[in-house]
Amino acid sequence: MLRLSGLSLPLDHPADAIPPAICQRLGIAPDDLLGWTLYRRGNDARRRGAILLVYTFDVEVEDETGVLARFAGDKDVRPTPDMAYRAPVTAPSGWPKGQNAKRPVVIGAGPCGLFAGLILAQMGFRPIILDRGKVVRQRTKDTWGLWRRGELNPDSNVQFGEGGAGTFSDGKLYCRVKDPRFLGRKVLEEFVNAGAPDDILWEAHPHIGTFRLVTMVESLRATIEQLGGEYRWQTRVDDIELDAERRVRGLHLHDLVEGGGGFLETDHVVLAVGHSARPTFEMLHRRGVNLEAKPFSIGVRIEHPQGWIDQARFGKCAKHPDLGPAAYSLAHHCANGRTVYSFCMCPGGRVVAATSEEGRVVTNGMSQYSRAEFNANSGLVVAIDPARDYPGGPLAGIEFQRHWEDLAFIAGGSNYRAPGQRVGDLLASRASTALGEVVPSYKPGVTMTDLSACLPPFVIEAFREALPVFGRQIARYDHPDAVMTGVETRTSSPVRITRGKDLQSLDTPGLFPAGEGAGYAGGILSAAIDGIKVAEAVAASIASVQ
Repeated sequence: MLRLSGLSLPLDHPADAIPPAICQRLGIAPDDLLGWTLYRRGNDARRRGAILLVYTFDVEVEDETGVLARFAGDKDVRPTPDMAYRAPVTAPSGWPKGQNAKRPVVIGAGPCGLFAGLILAQMGFRPIILDRGKVVRQRTKDTWGLWRRGELNPDSNVQFGEGGAGTFSDGKLYCRVKDPRFLGRKVLEEFVNAGAPDDILWEAHPHIGTFRLVTMVESLRATIEQLGGEYRWQTRVDDIELDAERRVRGLHLHDLVEGGGGFLETDHVVLAVGHSARPTFEMLHRRGVNLEAKPFSIGVRIEHPQGWIDQARFGKCAKHPDLGPAAYSLAHHCANGRTVYSFCMCPGGRVVAATSEEGRVVTNGMSQYSRAEFNANSGLVVAIDPARDYPGGPLAGIEFQRHWEDLAFIAGGSNYRAPGQRVGDLLASRASTALGEVVPSYKPGVTMTDLSACLPPFVIEAFREALPVFGRQIARYDHPDAVMTGVETRTSSPVRITRGKDLQSLDTPGLFPAGEGAGYAGGILSAAIDGIKVAEAVAASIASVQ
């Protein structure tokens, strides 16, 4: 099989145009084309009036050797790579057995923990998965409790519970990590097996959406349990016990339902706690686990009618069924040395309350698979770094986040409403007192005010420079009635739990920091890929001592 990349066809091409286009590109006769399958489809919208669909195909031809020889050196024509996942280690039959065999433990049931648990289960290592939150449907009810009634459950919310923060997001399934083993393909295939639509295997920018993620997470949980894995919900890890050589001995647990605690003996712990596990970071710091402050970003969610974005990006092709709602990606380097950029753009979605701590306001974005809601939203954030903005140790970024989340809670009315401001008012340095043409989607509601009360001055200054620039790139992006809702602080983890080449903590053998919370991923797909890598490292470590 050959992989043919970068084949462009007009937006409205007929289905039967594909075989002739493949033959023309490869310089072969129609009879020499034996078959083809779609591997990837994207679009090129740089010319709004002549948008192209860009394809990658796996192609079977009569004379593969001859075609490859003619296209030697052409990166768009090459052998189809072997993308099959092969586990590097499998557990011995009947594992665990013997006094030294202890089941591995995964802390956290988000994308990273989910795939660490799945791969360990598929290799036969029967993991125990712990999460302070609830199963996904109960967690969804708690999350709606905050959105509809302003009632926060600190242990079951957008950040904590089955599926992790990615469950209440756009469900984007693409990333920029180098993936020579096609681990991302393994993730997508497992999602399809769990009920995701097949198109995530070939769309260039696949997504799933919250409602579909719920059923998929349940299906993957059932698979893990069928393979011998075990879940323990509403179980908080209060401490980690180490031996004299700082090796992991086990975990001290707290049952949030029954109360009281217990000790779980283990010598292999996957730490997949997500970017908001602040008490866990503090506990690890007390135990002397090596942490360092990490850069992240702070800002707002900005909303426009989705129709504005569609028109600006696609012109007369807006609403074409092969394009869907338009997305965007923006960045601007400001005179004050800051970079403003769009983050986690959600076409046809909504802004959601994403706090996990009482008395604080945090925003995020989500959308369903259809992306059919009225507004587009995106994080509009400013990059910050420890040395410049939050010096003071590995946990200083957490306190920086909390400070601005506290102020956002106050600015919103101290009732989990979020502070908001019209773009025109922010540019004019005045507080907003009323909405204009754009109605914000955040629940439990938005209080119009002055965002300078809950964002650093350098962020406001950077926004005032960047917004007109973005307005020249996307028409009406800086429209006076576009709404900015604050604050977006959980763009990524504020700490990195350092690890070595064996993916274990540098100073705590048996502890495997993983995923976004540990500072090694940034989204559903990259977190899941890191979970696979860490599971393999855990399995190799277990196998080495058996």
